[in-house]
Order: sequence, then C-alpha cells, then structure tokens
Amino acid sequence: MAEHNELGKLGEELAVEFLQKEGYEILETNWTFQKAEIDIIAQKENTLAIVEVKTRSSLEFGLPQDFVKPKKIQLLVKAVNEYVVSENIDVDVRFDIIAIHKEGKSFVIEHLINAFYHF
Repeated sequence: MAEHNELGKLGEELAVEFLQKEGYEILETNWTFQKAEIDIIAQKENTLAIVEVKTRSSLEFGLPQDFVKPKKIQLLVKAVNEYVVSENIDVDVRFDIIAIHKEGKSFVIEHLINAFYHF
C-alpha cells in the first residue's frame, strides 16, 4: 500500500477514536454511494455528522481542510441524501471535517464542526 494511503487509513482510525471519545456513535465508515465515499457517519444525540477526514504529513502545502473541494462537497451531499432516505432516519445533518497533521512523532487533530454547508 502506498505511504499516502497508509497515512489516510491511520488518519481515519484516529478520527474514529477521537469521535468516540467525544461521545459520538460511529454508524458507518467508508460508506459509498455511486462515486461518493463518506469517510465517517457518526451520530450524537439528534445530529448526524458527515465527517470528511483529511490527513497530511506536514502543513508545507496547506491545511488539510483546504483540500476539501466543491466537487467533493457535491458528492458528499448526494451520498448523505441517499443514506438518510435508505436508512429512513429523521435527524439534523451537518458536515464536519477532521483535519489531522503530523507534528514530530505525534498527530494534531482538529474537529471543524459545520465545516461547510451544502448548496
């Protein structure tokens, strides 16, 4: 597996652990619909958090969250609509980003709640 794929997988595992510690129930990881993949679908109380995880080995080329592009947002919106309908759930939905970057031998995790709005 390529090094960047391993870093991404590690980032998703760190994000799941982080969310669980914050009281979220993890409903799905790597949920796909057509061309879209939702990294994490988590729920806390009556809110469904659709979480995009971005992991970088350094901040040299920008913040991890800067790599969530409009096309990705459109795909996420389409996928979450399908998820909510197929699971027949009635909750508030919000879009979060968990940005992770390496700092020395450890990782810094930032949870951006309501990181973007669907359009």
